Amino acid sequence: MGSKSNVRTSLFFADRMEEAVTSYVSLIPGSEIERKIKVGEGGSVSLFEFHLAGAPFMAFAGNPDFVSSFSYSISVMTEDQDETDRLWAALVEGGEPSQCGWLTDRFGITWQITPRRLTELMSAGGDVAARVQAAMMEMSKIDIAKLEVAAAG
Repeated sequence: MGSKSNVRTSLFFADRMEEAVTSYVSLIPGSEIERKIKVGEGGSVSLFEFHLAGAPFMAFAGNPDFVSSFSYSISVMTEDQDETDRLWAALVEGGEPSQCGWLTDRFGITWQITPRRLTELMSAGGDVAARVQAAMMEMSKIDIAKLEVAAAG
Protein backbone atom coordinates (compact mmCIF):
# COMPACT_ATOMS: atom_id res chain seq x y z
CA MET A 1 0.00 0.00 0.00
CA GLY A 2 3.05 2.32 0.19
CA SER A 3 2.20 6.00 0.11
CA LYS A 4 3.57 8.40 -2.46
CA SER A 5 2.70 11.26 -0.12
CA ASN A 6 5.51 13.47 1.15
CA VAL A 7 3.30 14.43 4.10
CA ARG A 8 2.82 12.14 7.12
CA THR A 9 1.43 12.62 10.58
CA SER A 10 4.09 11.80 13.19
CA LEU A 11 3.31 10.36 16.60
CA PHE A 12 5.77 10.14 19.50
CA PHE A 13 5.64 7.35 22.06
CA ALA A 14 7.70 7.30 25.24
CA ASP A 15 7.04 3.54 25.43
CA ARG A 16 4.77 0.80 24.02
CA MET A 17 5.07 2.18 20.50
CA GLU A 18 5.01 -1.21 18.78
CA GLU A 19 1.97 -2.28 20.80
CA ALA A 20 0.18 0.95 19.86
CA VAL A 21 0.93 0.78 16.14
CA THR A 22 0.02 -2.90 15.94
CA SER A 23 -3.25 -2.19 17.75
CA TYR A 24 -4.19 0.73 15.48
CA VAL A 25 -3.45 -1.22 12.30
CA SER A 26 -5.54 -4.17 13.52
CA LEU A 27 -8.55 -1.97 14.36
CA ILE A 28 -8.94 0.02 11.15
CA PRO A 29 -9.63 -1.85 7.90
CA GLY A 30 -7.28 -1.09 5.04
CA SER A 31 -4.35 -0.39 7.39
CA GLU A 32 -0.85 -1.83 7.40
CA ILE A 33 2.67 -1.40 8.71
CA GLU A 34 4.87 -0.33 5.83
CA ARG A 35 8.28 -0.30 7.50
CA LYS A 36 10.02 -0.82 10.85
CA ILE A 37 13.41 0.74 11.46
CA LYS A 38 15.72 -0.56 14.18
CA VAL A 39 18.72 1.30 15.51
CA GLY A 40 21.85 -0.65 16.34
CA GLU A 41 22.62 -4.36 16.29
CA GLY A 42 19.63 -6.17 17.78
CA GLY A 43 18.15 -2.84 18.86
CA SER A 44 14.50 -2.14 19.35
CA VAL A 45 12.27 -0.55 16.73
CA SER A 46 12.71 3.22 16.84
CA LEU A 47 10.44 4.17 13.93
CA PHE A 48 7.37 2.78 12.18
CA GLU A 49 5.91 3.94 8.91
CA PHE A 50 2.31 2.80 8.63
CA HIS A 51 -1.06 3.59 7.09
CA LEU A 52 -4.45 3.83 8.73
CA ALA A 53 -7.08 3.32 6.02
CA GLY A 54 -4.57 4.73 3.53
CA ALA A 55 -3.54 7.79 5.58
CA PRO A 56 0.23 7.80 6.13
CA PHE A 57 1.72 7.99 9.63
CA MET A 58 5.09 7.69 11.31
CA ALA A 59 5.61 6.60 14.90
CA PHE A 60 8.82 7.45 16.75
CA ALA A 61 10.21 6.10 19.98
CA GLY A 62 10.26 9.59 21.41
CA ASN A 63 11.24 11.71 24.28
CA PRO A 64 8.98 11.22 27.32
CA ASP A 65 8.86 15.02 27.66
CA PHE A 66 6.66 15.17 24.53
CA VAL A 67 3.12 14.83 25.79
CA SER A 68 -0.01 14.33 23.70
CA SER A 69 -2.80 16.87 23.92
CA PHE A 70 -6.27 17.52 22.55
CA SER A 71 -4.75 20.08 20.18
CA TYR A 72 -4.34 17.24 17.68
CA SER A 73 -6.10 13.93 17.21
CA ILE A 74 -6.68 11.11 14.79
CA SER A 75 -10.18 11.41 13.36
CA VAL A 76 -11.99 8.34 12.05
CA MET A 77 -15.22 8.73 10.08
CA THR A 78 -17.38 5.67 10.77
CA GLU A 79 -20.13 4.32 8.54
CA ASP A 80 -22.64 3.18 11.16
CA GLN A 81 -23.28 2.66 14.88
CA ASP A 82 -21.72 -0.81 14.90
CA GLU A 83 -18.41 0.51 13.56
CA THR A 84 -18.59 3.48 15.95
CA ASP A 85 -19.21 1.16 18.91
CA ARG A 86 -16.43 -1.27 17.90
CA LEU A 87 -13.75 1.39 17.46
CA TRP A 88 -14.83 3.35 20.53
CA ALA A 89 -14.75 0.28 22.79
CA ALA A 90 -11.34 -0.86 21.55
CA LEU A 91 -9.70 2.56 21.73
CA VAL A 92 -11.16 3.75 25.03
CA GLU A 93 -10.21 0.50 26.86
CA GLY A 94 -7.55 1.57 29.35
CA GLY A 95 -7.91 5.14 28.16
CA GLU A 96 -10.29 7.96 28.93
CA PRO A 97 -13.51 9.07 27.24
CA SER A 98 -14.20 12.72 26.62
CA GLN A 99 -17.20 14.33 24.96
CA CYS A 100 -18.49 14.68 21.40
CA GLY A 101 -16.84 11.48 20.16
CA TRP A 102 -13.37 12.26 21.54
CA LEU A 103 -11.27 9.91 23.63
CA THR A 104 -7.68 9.40 24.69
CA ASP A 105 -6.45 5.84 24.25
CA ARG A 106 -4.23 3.87 26.65
CA PHE A 107 -1.15 5.06 24.75
CA GLY A 108 -2.00 8.74 25.22
CA ILE A 109 -3.17 9.43 21.65
CA THR A 110 -6.38 11.43 21.19
CA TRP A 111 -9.01 10.20 18.72
CA GLN A 112 -12.30 11.47 17.34
CA ILE A 113 -14.72 8.69 16.40
CA THR A 114 -17.28 10.45 14.22
CA PRO A 115 -20.17 8.75 12.45
CA ARG A 116 -20.59 10.05 8.90
CA ARG A 117 -24.27 10.60 9.74
CA LEU A 118 -23.31 13.32 12.23
CA THR A 119 -21.70 15.43 9.51
CA GLU A 120 -24.64 14.77 7.18
CA LEU A 121 -27.12 15.98 9.81
CA MET A 122 -24.97 19.00 10.67
CA SER A 123 -24.81 19.99 7.01
CA ALA A 124 -28.57 20.60 7.07
CA GLY A 125 -27.74 23.86 8.83
CA GLY A 126 -30.16 26.05 10.74
CA ASP A 127 -32.33 24.67 13.53
CA VAL A 128 -31.62 21.05 12.58
CA ALA A 129 -27.86 21.54 12.96
CA ALA A 130 -28.38 23.44 16.22
CA ARG A 131 -30.46 20.59 17.69
CA VAL A 132 -27.99 17.95 16.50
CA GLN A 133 -25.06 19.91 17.92
CA ALA A 134 -26.83 20.34 21.26
CA ALA A 135 -27.48 16.58 21.41
CA MET A 136 -23.87 15.79 20.46
CA MET A 137 -22.57 18.06 23.24
CA GLU A 138 -24.32 15.80 25.77
CA MET A 139 -22.64 12.64 24.44
CA SER A 140 -19.34 10.94 25.05
CA LYS A 141 -19.55 8.23 22.37
CA ILE A 142 -21.78 9.42 19.52
CA ASP A 143 -25.21 7.76 19.37
CA ILE A 144 -26.63 8.07 15.85
CA ALA A 145 -30.22 7.23 16.89
CA LYS A 146 -30.23 10.09 19.41
CA LEU A 147 -28.87 12.45 16.75
CA GLU A 148 -31.71 11.41 14.42
CA VAL A 149 -34.27 12.16 17.15
CA ALA A 150 -32.69 15.57 17.75
CA ALA A 151 -32.66 16.35 14.02
CA ALA A 152 -36.35 15.48 13.74
CA GLY A 153 -37.15 17.90 16.55
